[in-house]
Amino acid sequence: MSTLMNALRAPGPLVTVELRPPRTDLSGEDGMSAWIDLHHTLGRLTRQELFVFLTDNAVGAAEEENLAHVGGNVGDSVDRSRIVPILTCKHALEYCETFAVRAASDGFESLTVLGGDVSVPPPRCVPHGRDLREILAGRVPSLTLGGWVNPHRSPREQVGFINAADAHAEYALSQIVSHHSVDIVERFLEEADRAGSSKPVVFGVFYYRSPNPRTLSTLGSFFPVPAAEIQAEFEAGASPEDICARSIQALRSVGAEKIYVSNLGERQAGRRLRRILERV
Repeated sequence: MSTLMNALRAPGPLVTVELRPPRTDLSGEDGMSAWIDLHHTLGRLTRQELFVFLTDNAVGAAEEENLAHVGGNVGDSVDRSRIVPILTCKHALEYCETFAVRAASDGFESLTVLGGDVSVPPPRCVPHGRDLREILAGRVPSLTLGGWVNPHRSPREQVGFINAADAHAEYALSQIVSHHSVDIVERFLEEADRAGSSKPVVFGVFYYRSPNPRTLSTLGSFFPVPAAEIQAEFEAGASPEDICARSIQALRSVGAEKIYVSNLGERQAGRRLRRILERV
């Protein structure tokens, strides 16, 4: 069993981090600086025995390949068993297969495989994430593969996706949720319990840095954002850390103990996470 699965199956709470690789449109100097920041952050987080999920073109933005530098350049400062690359179907199939082979060769133990947003190009190489996971499971059986669920949709449908015999997923990440949507998480968990699902789910929470209406509207194009509620919390004096901590507390209160925190930023991720957890 992979290091990640051991942690996900262990009782009790677990907080992980989702980070984005640098964008492809950065200049050479800016890109190098961003990678150095990311390497330092990965080293600090993994030394604290935290798990980090690395995105693949998050919210439609072109990002550098998450294996390009991490796999070959981080040296012994990063425990690769605690780094979990994310791979979407929005690449050529040959690329996806090679990516999985390289991940295993570089010492990564787990790979999260998602379909990818169909509203933006490029197209998927296969219809669904499960189709790609089936291919990769046969090609690189040593990797622990994870999938995706969206608690904002039908609980029965979503639990069925990860509980299916052909899901080829040992765990799943969830769409972003919050203390303003804890009721849907509770319904999802109730359905998972009814269906006898033992697949661990890591629920996503977002670190909202400001109540800027334009930013919240843009984010709302990619996941449900409780914009009015978030703005009201900021106006009442809450800090970004307060709001994020409230989401973690609410999720834990209904039994969603495994969580990833998104949008912490590459440079300040560790400090921001520490301040959040001080409030939980």
